[in-house]
Amino acid sequence: MRSALRPMPEELERFLSEGKGRGLRARRNFHVGDLIFTCPAYTHVLTVNERGNHCEYCFARKEGLAKCGRCKLAFYCNISCQKTDWPMHKLECASMCKFGQNWNPSETVRLTARILVQQKLQTEITPSEELLSLNEFESNLDQLDNEKRELIESDIAALHHFYSKHFDFPDRDTLVQLFAKVNCNGFTIEDEELSHLGSAIFPSVALMNHSCCPNVIVTYKGTCAEVRAVKEINAGEEIFTSYIDLLYPTEDRQDRLKDSYFFICDCRECATKAKDEEKLEIRKHGEIPKPHDIKDMIKYSRNAIEEFRRANELLEVCELSLDKMGAVFDDNNVYVLHMMYQAMGVCLYMQDWEGALRYGQKIVRPYSKHYPPYSLNVASMWLKLGRLDMGLENHSAGRRSLRKALAIMEVVHGKEHPYVAEIKKELEGK
Repeated sequence: MRSALRPMPEELERFLSEGKGRGLRARRNFHVGDLIFTCPAYTHVLTVNERGNHCEYCFARKEGLAKCGRCKLAFYCNISCQKTDWPMHKLECASMCKFGQNWNPSETVRLTARILVQQKLQTEITPSEELLSLNEFESNLDQLDNEKRELIESDIAALHHFYSKHFDFPDRDTLVQLFAKVNCNGFTIEDEELSHLGSAIFPSVALMNHSCCPNVIVTYKGTCAEVRAVKEINAGEEIFTSYIDLLYPTEDRQDRLKDSYFFICDCRECATKAKDEEKLEIRKHGEIPKPHDIKDMIKYSRNAIEEFRRANELLEVCELSLDKMGAVFDDNNVYVLHMMYQAMGVCLYMQDWEGALRYGQKIVRPYSKHYPPYSLNVASMWLKLGRLDMGLENHSAGRRSLRKALAIMEVVHGKEHPYVAEIKKELEGK
């Protein structure tokens, strides 16, 4: 029986979108905040860093989770969640015991192993494939470069190494295609502060095409994806989501789309580049930087972002990079904001709450300008600031920030979402 919470398919229509292939369009009007459709995960996997904080099966966040009696590494709400998850958890339970600290398959490998199990268990179309089936996913194999192919071969080797006890594996070509499909169509599940919780496959959600001017947003309730309108949508209009972080200027967004999804966006934002000038704002004091200096600094900023991911002295790298960028870029420039965000993350890791708060206060208002309305990135930043201020006994400022986060989250998550309820409790001091 179809869930009463999921809009009937008559409200949506799969169609051929000109220049984009398959797409999804509305068959009635939707208003800002309307739930357009929901999609349970075809399969999902909790990231190892969140074990003990979230239920392995339903991703519920609570204290007092019960651990698996054998591996002692998977945690569940109750016996019901544990039993339901067993067909998936048994893939890893004995293997984790056997390999111990050497058990380290990537999240992509773990998710792909679960897809293989699900394909054997589920011979009919699942509720998650109401609009698009997993078998219809594009693999884009012909567009993979050598580096991406080598990564897939490495993942296949890890799949055989850690999961061979449970499978008669498909042939190599089938596995290559499956990994390529997962890389292009997998979703990252995040919490209200955009911390990584795990990965999942949502076939029906993958039907939506990309736009840098999206009219919907995808959020998560446990392991269920929810798609809500963030703009007014009229009957007959295509439904667009965003595949990437929209903070960056057009050239960066196009590079990210080409690298991960193998297409170039032709939306209004990309055609006009309307926000690029303010996103790449230069300093207004002293001598105006020359065009080649700006170009060189953009190149430096991109390299600095990559270097940060490999660095050990993270805060020092951030501060040195910010000093150098400051010679050309204004504080509102998106590359400066990106490095401030990394610095804020390092401060949070080091429990330097005042330092994190200072960086966050510099970030949040430019974020509000650069991101679309009802952005998860803006909401999560207000939420972090609110919680930091409340923890530092700055209650008035903390409540202001929490209210700003709540105003966005009630639209993108819905007023009944557990995250919304948690923030309301924080505002009430409970």
